[in-house]
Amino acid sequence: MAFKISDECVSCGACEPACPVGAISEGDGKFVINADTCIDCGACAGVCPVGAPAEA
Repeated sequence: MAFKISDECVSCGACEPACPVGAISEGDGKFVINADTCIDCGACAGVCPVGAPAEA
């Protein structure tokens, strides 16, 4: 089950470099996670200041 970034995302960019598999990229107004690449490690959730990434 891949992580997903909610609308709480403030586009700070903290999650992108934290992802060990490069599954996160800047989308339209918020960052997005490629579900096919995500390994469900939770690294993004650990660095997000607003708790936007969560298990989908």
